[in-house]
Amino acid sequence: MPVPEAPRRQGGRRSPSLTLLAVCLASVLFPLSITGTSVALPSIATDLNSGLAALQWAVNGYNLTFAGFILAAGSLADLVGRKRVFLIGTALFGVGALVAAVSDDVLLLDVARAVSGAGAAAALPSGSALLAQVFEGRARARAFSLFGTTVGLGLALGPSIAGVLVSNLSWRSVFLVPAVVAFAVLLLAPFVPESRGPAGGRVDKAGTATFTGALVLLVFGLVEGPQLGWAHVAVLGPLAGFVVLLAAFVVVERRQEQPMFDLTLLRRPRFLGLCVSVMVIVFGFSPLVVYLPSYFSAVDGLSPQQAGLTLMMLTAPTLVFPVVAGALTRWIPAGTQIVVSVLLVAVGCAWLTVIEPGGGDLRVLGPMLLIGVGVGISFGLLDGAAADSVEPARTGMASGMFNTMRLAGEATAIAVVGSLMVTFTRSGLGGKLGGYDTPYADQPDRVADLLNQGDLATAADTVRGPGARQAFVDTAAHAYTGALHTVLWVLAALCVVAVPLIAFLLRGRAARARPGGRARAGRGGAVGGGTRGRLTRLRGACRRTTAPAGRGPCRHLTRSAGRGPCRGSSPPPRPFPPHPMCGPAPAPLPRCARCPQTPPATAGRCPRTG
Repeated sequence: MPVPEAPRRQGGRRSPSLTLLAVCLASVLFPLSITGTSVALPSIATDLNSGLAALQWAVNGYNLTFAGFILAAGSLADLVGRKRVFLIGTALFGVGALVAAVSDDVLLLDVARAVSGAGAAAALPSGSALLAQVFEGRARARAFSLFGTTVGLGLALGPSIAGVLVSNLSWRSVFLVPAVVAFAVLLLAPFVPESRGPAGGRVDKAGTATFTGALVLLVFGLVEGPQLGWAHVAVLGPLAGFVVLLAAFVVVERRQEQPMFDLTLLRRPRFLGLCVSVMVIVFGFSPLVVYLPSYFSAVDGLSPQQAGLTLMMLTAPTLVFPVVAGALTRWIPAGTQIVVSVLLVAVGCAWLTVIEPGGGDLRVLGPMLLIGVGVGISFGLLDGAAADSVEPARTGMASGMFNTMRLAGEATAIAVVGSLMVTFTRSGLGGKLGGYDTPYADQPDRVADLLNQGDLATAADTVRGPGARQAFVDTAAHAYTGALHTVLWVLAALCVVAVPLIAFLLRGRAARARPGGRARAGRGGAVGGGTRGRLTRLRGACRRTTAPAGRGPCRHLTRSAGRGPCRGSSPPPRPFPPHPMCGPAPAPLPRCARCPQTPPATAGRCPRTG
């Protein structure tokens, strides 16, 4: 079978350094736009006089379009050009951020945020594909290392940067500064080369429409449920529509020749376990990044800058511990570290219930650091483990599915936790405000919304009577804190329940075919993940037997490290070492003139390149 040609670069390589700069500058904006916006929400609510549901869409709209279009945008980039899609995505992000910065209406702000999310979905996968085309070998590894670091910087430093901007300028600067940076990236367009993927790809329109539609309806129902009531037709209708569209998505993807989601990958225990892991971890992390700044503002009276700096205790470890986790894989398997990371998030969420009004930063330092460490460990391992859980030909599909599930999990988690926070806060306030002389005495639902927006002062300033204001603040703050405690226990329980399932699904090592015939042996399995005694079908592997359980791959398995066709064979012959189940070694084969290892008897042709 002939080896497919690598995709050709369109337009040549003009400036790898400036291409890397453009991609990294754009990519740092996308996570910053999530974590930074959360710090600005209280100020946005006050300035635009918006309700809680409308305010939540400033975050949810961005996450929804980001998650819903990222896979389709990657396919589109391969078809029409990665540079083109990258620049269009960056421009969309910049335009959306600029419109958000000048918005005087919360609806316009929400729409602008959704546009920015779609731009981010287009720019992120096409940018990483550009780096893969421009750089090769060790330079590619360094480029992607810097790329990953910039994304981590956006996530870790987003709250503190946004806090400084809001406190010293205004909430509008949180969107204006990224818009300026995005437009600056467009100035580097002449130095970015164009490239396309192999021919034959296409955009899965039906899959994209059903998946995105299902996600939008789910989040809409979760956001509006506490406001309209869970039995309201405007809530039940979208939730029912979510179920219908999700079923339609499964049917569409199973019938596609080139699906956006290859659902058969979910039959693989290891890949499924990794997907469960990332969903659970984002549930324990992303909502805290979004809602803790509002808590600090409403209950403790912190400024946006102080709230952003406090949140650094949660986000800063995500910048450091991916590297630590990668180094630890020499001694601790990735699967074990992933299970431990979920446990750390569970313990951290349970420990964070020590948070109380006026408790101070030291009180929450330990649990927030612990959650951040758990998330940081997972960030360093999950993506690589997902790619390593399938054969090389399906790595792109696995990575795309995995990242889409991560982003969809974030959008869902933020909506679910926001809904729970409002519901539990209203329950905590029920019947406790009637004794205060304030227009909000019979409006606990409105007070709960204000608390979740980070704006307790609006209600507290209306309270009349000596000492009544402080008593009102204490009552509201304790109800809000009780809601947060309940949510934290729910998140901790979710992580604890998931741990045995994840450990069971990740119990074996990844079994994956390698180019040129090498393979890893799974625990209790044979070469290529088969069972003991099963004949392998891998090219270049021993066809007489397979490795016994736990003893590694067959030593007859060989690999070529050469590039291009082999130039024949050269003496002296090099024999295979004996295999523990084969007995005597087979007849020696000639050594390739270019490849450092012995190829199988294929007329002197390299098993990797043909």
